[in-house]
Amino acid sequence: MKRTVELKDKDGLPLIERYKPNERTNHWITAIAFVLLAVSGLAMFHPAMSWMAVFLGGGQWTRILHPFIGVVMFLSFLVLVLRFWHHNFLDASDRQWLKQMDDVLANREEKLPRIGKYNAGQKLLFWALIVSMLGLLLTGIVMWRVYFTFLFPIELVRLASLLHAFFAFVIIMSIIVHVYAGFWIKGSMGAMVRGTVTYGWARKHHPRWFESEIRKSDR
Repeated sequence: MKRTVELKDKDGLPLIERYKPNERTNHWITAIAFVLLAVSGLAMFHPAMSWMAVFLGGGQWTRILHPFIGVVMFLSFLVLVLRFWHHNFLDASDRQWLKQMDDVLANREEKLPRIGKYNAGQKLLFWALIVSMLGLLLTGIVMWRVYFTFLFPIELVRLASLLHAFFAFVIIMSIIVHVYAGFWIKGSMGAMVRGTVTYGWARKHHPRWFESEIRKSDR
């Protein structure tokens, strides 16, 4: 951890490492897979969006590649879960944070409880993504015509198709909120691109995490 305190920005100010290179790589693999799945899934969902199939080489390739990319996204996301699950349990501070949503939306962070590495919104998103990913995986297996669909009754396949669309809607909406929040909180996107944040950013948005990192660096 000593290395994180010694990092400097272009003005010579100290930086804290929020995400290691392999964590950022893991995140971007998941993100790229999600984008490919979203456009290919929408292309197959309704004729009005069939033009999106061009991103994977046309309709036939879209149908072939979509489930394989889904497996890649699930496995990549599983690694993220194993990395970060212990940071994502709700505590008393998180429940109070949710009760003060008006202060959250108004950026009155000085009135909010002291936050650790993630706030309550990020934690709820984390668990929503887990549920959605599991739902997409299980229903996707039932719908995967080449390998699995023939194993199940047609009624189950139809139900799986409906649930797959539902989980896809939930995850797309969740990711839109995730991306919006990343731009809304200035510096958040940079943390996942460069891996570091300034002392001021960490102290303002995640004070408990900031103090924990400083204590580690002083050991």
